[in-house]
Amino acid sequence: MKIAFIGQKGIPAVYGGIERHVEELSLRLVESGHDITVYTRPHYTSLQKNKHQGIKLISLPSIHTKNLDAISHTFIASIHAIFSGYNLIHYHGVGPALLCWLPRLLKPRVKVVATFHCIDRQHQKWGKLARFMLWLGEWMICKFAHEVITVSRALHDYTYEVYGRETNYIPNGINQVQNIPASQIKEQFNLNGQDYILAVSRLVRHKGMQYLIRAFRQIPTNLKLVIVGDSAFTDDYVAELKDLAKGDERIIFTGFQSGRVLAELYSNAFVYVHPSESEGLPIVVLEAASYGNCVLASDIPANREIVKYCGLSFNNKDVVDLRQKLQTLILNPAEVAATGKVAREFVLKHFNWQDIGLATDQLYRRIYLEADLKLINKYSASA
Repeated sequence: MKIAFIGQKGIPAVYGGIERHVEELSLRLVESGHDITVYTRPHYTSLQKNKHQGIKLISLPSIHTKNLDAISHTFIASIHAIFSGYNLIHYHGVGPALLCWLPRLLKPRVKVVATFHCIDRQHQKWGKLARFMLWLGEWMICKFAHEVITVSRALHDYTYEVYGRETNYIPNGINQVQNIPASQIKEQFNLNGQDYILAVSRLVRHKGMQYLIRAFRQIPTNLKLVIVGDSAFTDDYVAELKDLAKGDERIIFTGFQSGRVLAELYSNAFVYVHPSESEGLPIVVLEAASYGNCVLASDIPANREIVKYCGLSFNNKDVVDLRQKLQTLILNPAEVAATGKVAREFVLKHFNWQDIGLATDQLYRRIYLEADLKLINKYSASA
């Protein structure tokens, strides 16, 4: 089957949950025999890169601003895909899915699948117009896609309760990893292992790092707080976080990290904290758990799907409760280590990419099997 992916910034994934999702899923679908094309943006994936491990890459321009980057690229990619002979176009995210009606209108034989990754309109970085458009994208996904995928059970329930749309629950995933000793992080950040609390995120307000910094500053501990990530058109917010941390030498901002350094940070953390106000199903939490980290996360529905089995939750946006839960973990290192082992086993069993790739492949094939059966029935009735 010839399939196009639209909505992601590009691959190989450098940062971004959707980008990691698309890369991992594409690799499994290529292994299953599909012809996969991923549309990329030149500010994310090099213009010269046209293939990645059997996945075709097509770079098209975008208007690289916070509000127009995704939708401008999606429009150009959609028009290109509609006239490129694909059997199926798969949109990722409610913003890009605002245009999922285009192939339904201009190329009715092409099947459209859309993945609902997150209720993006809840994110504080968006203004009123952007939030309205993101709401409209939710409606478009549920109205025009032949099949909708939701990456969490909370989103599965949300789409049915709000839009009356039955969806296919296929979550985000992780790969099996090996923990590695502290080496580069010791040289760069003076981290020895088990001597820091870790948080990994784009530094945008709804990820809740302000709550974590406030809570941590109230705890008398020799542990450090390591915040990994950088701005996403949010320089003012990053400056605000650094101002909140001012004077506390225990708080370390590493900036964006990937590869060996990020693996070392996950491998050697005492505990992982995810204070986000809104999520679909956070890949960073799955990744942290896959390294055997005990996870402390806000009690939003998407986080609870993971941490109720392998971690601890605190009341969303509640600095006092976050501080108390952090203190509890700091005082119980044996419990933290035991929970981390359970976390690794749980996510490997329930959120592995091989199963996710298989489920998506089966969904694609079902769409075409049902289309063929309708065609057969139509000709049988007219014969």
